Amino acid sequence: MKLWESGKPLKEAVENFTTGKDPETDMLLSRHDVITSIAHALMLGKTGLLTTEETFALLKELGIIYREILTGAFHIEKGIEDVHSQVEKLLTERIGDTGKKIHTGRSRNDQVLTDIRLFTREGLQHIAEKTKALFDLLLDLSEKNRAILMPGYTHMRVAMPSSFGLWFGSFAESLADDMVFLAAAYEINDQNPLGTAAGYGTSLPIDRGLTTGLLGFNKLCVNSVYAQGSRGKTEMAVSTALASVASTLGKLATDVCLFSGEDFGFLSLADDITTGSSIMPHKNNPDVFELIRARAGLLKTLPGNISQVAANLPSGYHRDYQLVKELYLPSFAWLKEMIDVTVIALQNIQINTAALGGDRYRKCYSVEEINRLVKQGRPFRDAYREVKQKLEKGEPLDPGKPEHTHTGSIGNPGTGLIKEKMENIYSRFDFAVSREAINNLLQKAGVKEKYHNQP
Repeated sequence: MKLWESGKPLKEAVENFTTGKDPETDMLLSRHDVITSIAHALMLGKTGLLTTEETFALLKELGIIYREILTGAFHIEKGIEDVHSQVEKLLTERIGDTGKKIHTGRSRNDQVLTDIRLFTREGLQHIAEKTKALFDLLLDLSEKNRAILMPGYTHMRVAMPSSFGLWFGSFAESLADDMVFLAAAYEINDQNPLGTAAGYGTSLPIDRGLTTGLLGFNKLCVNSVYAQGSRGKTEMAVSTALASVASTLGKLATDVCLFSGEDFGFLSLADDITTGSSIMPHKNNPDVFELIRARAGLLKTLPGNISQVAANLPSGYHRDYQLVKELYLPSFAWLKEMIDVTVIALQNIQINTAALGGDRYRKCYSVEEINRLVKQGRPFRDAYREVKQKLEKGEPLDPGKPEHTHTGSIGNPGTGLIKEKMENIYSRFDFAVSREAINNLLQKAGVKEKYHNQP
């Protein structure tokens, strides 16, 4: 019998439809479900809802299940609806009636809410750390290439001189802003919903403050009704942060695809990150960046998709949220892989030091020529008309080397300020608190393996 069955089994087609992909997606939550249950069992013991012997038996068996998950021995059996049911089934089979007591004072609603928040907290830690590593690489490339000029574009037409330092640095600063989204999402998510049961609390004397500390949450998700109402809303906030990072990666990938082509020739990609053609032996294709660009596009649709699933739902739990889980959980692995492969690809990228050479970029110096005349006292509009006439007549421009001194320009890309911006944001995370809390929980269940933000 399922945990929720009232006595009459569902029709098989209906059961399969309502179960959906839970058995597959819930494997992503398996470690977190056990961690949640360890904290819950400790709380039940502290409040007297379990005896010392019952608490010890549950902790010991939960520790065994956790190690089975780490070794790949755990799976959700055919006919078992979700990870919560599987864990409770194993506990009951192994320690009898005591296993049935693990669900005291909670519902699958607050259980899955807590699992998802633990999963999300871990995922955001991964994304933030990897985003910071990519940021550091981009800022390093910005400094190394700050003096190498390249064309800047508007409307995909040559505009003004730019530099590879500015180009790399633009994506670094974009990631700093993305980190603001990640930090806000982390804070929204870092609240404990455990103990709110089906959305209306319980008459049992549970201690929600205790589980908040045990699980390493920063604060409590206080209102039981809102705890359920936060589902969908929290995922949308987090997915917006993920989409922001993906957007930066997508724009970088698009530029690389263009700038590494023969028509531009600004960049060269290492042979071991490009692919060839089955018919054209000369091809050296940027498939990796094309796939980053495509994945970025899909991730940018995630907030909208989640919003549509959760749109106009009244208060309380609804099965609609199951689809949110299917959309949401895999997105972290997608983005982590995108960041990893971007770092690998950029580590051996080659820059064309003569990217701004040749007659085709002659016109991009027009504003420099105008500014040279302005410095001599010419009104800007007069200088503009004079340079435009020169261009129309094909006369040469002689602006000299661009001399930009203001912050954020060719001569002063402001990498130090961008680094400071990122460090200020990144310092808002305190990953050590949650890691220590989870390690302490696992130790109480006899797990010797150190938790360190499992992949």
